[in-house]
Amino acid sequence: MELTASKLRADIYRVLDHVLDTGEVVEIDRRGRRLRITADELPSRLAVLVRRPEAITGNPDELVDIEWSGEWTG
Repeated sequence: MELTASKLRADIYRVLDHVLDTGEVVEIDRRGRRLRITADELPSRLAVLVRRPEAITGNPDELVDIEWSGEWTG
C-alpha cells in the first residue's frame, strides 16, 4: 500500500492496525524519498484466512451418494 504523508497523518491508527493485522508493508512518499512501515512479526497464515462457510468439509467419499438431480437445471 502506498500513501502520502498527509494520508498517513489522517489515518495513522487505522494504517498501523492494518499493518499489524495483515503484515502488508505500507510505503510513504515523503519529500521524494520512500519510507516503509512493516510489522516486526508477521501474523500467522491461519489468522488471515477468509472463512468460507459454503465449503464442503468432511469425507469426500460421502459426496458420491448424494442425490444431485434436484440441483441441475436443463
